[in-house]
Parts: sequence; structure tokens; C-alpha cells
Amino acid sequence: MQSTISEILRDKGNWVLTIGPDATVFDAISEMESKRVGAIVVLDDSGNMKGIFTERDYLRRIVLRGRTSKTTKMSEVMTEKVFCVTPSYTVGECMATMTDKKLRHLPVVDEGNLVGIISIGDCVKKISQEAQAQVKFLTDYVTGRYPA
Repeated sequence: MQSTISEILRDKGNWVLTIGPDATVFDAISEMESKRVGAIVVLDDSGNMKGIFTERDYLRRIVLRGRTSKTTKMSEVMTEKVFCVTPSYTVGECMATMTDKKLRHLPVVDEGNLVGIISIGDCVKKISQEAQAQVKFLTDYVTGRYPA
């Protein structure tokens, strides 16, 4: 059985850390650190997604370029072309997309609305849970504990 993203969101919740485009990178990374997440979604005042910013973006666009996080606005360094998925995507499809596009976070959008975000870790956790359930089922079946 291939789980869908809606199942991951049901288990972990649909909370997404967001920030405005005029906020500083320092504000963003402070929030990311305090919430212990690796990505923050940039929304305008109307709630429309404008971009995403990740820990990797911080390293590449701030640290390596000698910029200052306290004076750089999110709109200057966020990734504007955000690859999103819908709740109906399978975990396998998301893993393939993340691997192919070298992404670690995917915002989840349903009918144009941001409804969650998933990470590569969320996908790995779900696959591990499925594998453990399958091992238990097969063990029970082989040892005769499976209900007939």
C-alpha cells in the first residue's frame, strides 16, 4: 500500500511556519530555529505563497555570499518558484520528486490553499512505518497468528 500525503498530514498536522516577504532573514532563521524546522514559507498579506526559504538557502544565499541576515529581506533570497504537491500525491511520488529536484521540503496545496508542508524525513518515517507493519503482518501470517 502506498500512503498519500494526506495521511502524513493527518498524522503530523498541517501547521506550517510562515513569514512575510519584508521580514529579515534573521527573523526567519530565528523562527525556524525556535520551532526546530528546516523551512519557512513566505506569504504575502493576502496569504498567497510567494516563496520558500530553507536552511540550505541560508548557507548558499547569505553565508557564502557574505550577506547579513539582519538587513537582508526574505523577498531578496527566497526561492520564488516553489514546487508544491497536493494531498493526493503518494509518498513514493514525493520521494522521487525530492530526489530528482534535490528538495527536502514540499509545501502541500489543495485548491490553491496552503494546507501543510512535508519534509523528506516525514516521507522516510511513513515508509518505515509501512515496512514495519508489513513485517508484522508477514511474521504473524508465517507463524500462524494471522486470523483466518
